[in-house]
Amino acid sequence: MILVIILVILNILAFALYGIDKYKAKNDKWRIPEKTLIFIAVIGGSLGALLGMVVWHHKTRKKKFYITVPVFAALLVIVSVFLLYQNYHLTVSEYEIDAGLERELRIVQISDLHNQFFGFGESILLDRIRSLCPDIIAVTGDVIDSTHTSYSMGASFFKGAVQIAPVYYVTGNHETRLYGERFDSFLKEIESYGVIILNDRYIDCGDYIIAGTADSSMPDYNGYDLSLSDKPVIMLAHDPGYNEQYKRLGADVVLTGHVHGGQIIIPGKGGLLSPDISFFPKYYQGVYDIGGMKMVVSRGLGNSAFPIRINDYPEIVIVKIK
Repeated sequence: MILVIILVILNILAFALYGIDKYKAKNDKWRIPEKTLIFIAVIGGSLGALLGMVVWHHKTRKKKFYITVPVFAALLVIVSVFLLYQNYHLTVSEYEIDAGLERELRIVQISDLHNQFFGFGESILLDRIRSLCPDIIAVTGDVIDSTHTSYSMGASFFKGAVQIAPVYYVTGNHETRLYGERFDSFLKEIESYGVIILNDRYIDCGDYIIAGTADSSMPDYNGYDLSLSDKPVIMLAHDPGYNEQYKRLGADVVLTGHVHGGQIIIPGKGGLLSPDISFFPKYYQGVYDIGGMKMVVSRGLGNSAFPIRINDYPEIVIVKIK
């Protein structure tokens, strides 16, 4: 969404600059340098520049404009379609884990939404979740982004999700940055919808225990110890890097995200970059065995500071626990 906003601003600016320069030319005033007009087209404003040339009848006879601007406009369209598909094509990954349950538990995991737009009221995302028929929905942090924050988008997602299945939620590192009165108000709002906030607590669900840890409590949290439980412990967490702590707390299965799949997945090498600016993170997608504990790492759905995914489609995860 950030990339889309940047491109819209650049193209509006380009269109305006071409119009202003045309006005200045007609009135013999100081002109905008041609290299500036070309530059704004080259860096992403080429569609606005091309529209400005046509609407304002400006620079249409100059070769460096009537060749350069259309070429970059065509490139912008191609690249934009490619990146939009890479960043908004929803995929579903399905994993099966044997944890000793008598009845299969079907969990849909949602991670790292980061206020990404998937239809008004997140309708596209919610419709996809509904079609997967979950028993529960596990939300493993960073629904809200700290750099382009929208509480209303987060609330819309939760309001729709609780109408599909019980929703359990733990906060991630971006929500940690937002801690304060406004975020507390958001938590109260989604609790009123029926969302179960699992930060640093657990619930005995009969056949299994569902537990959670807030990212802000890591890596030193030791508020409970479920390692001796005779029931399978399913834990919601955010950062897979704290896997040893999750294991010490007693998790048999832990659902995480945070890494965004490494943003760019290189075949044969893995995810390129983690949010912590480390290259080729060890845990970036899929299921990992950590000394008998199964850790699921979701690629997540949205982006934050780095606004591009390549070969790393947004992901809804289904975990079938048997």
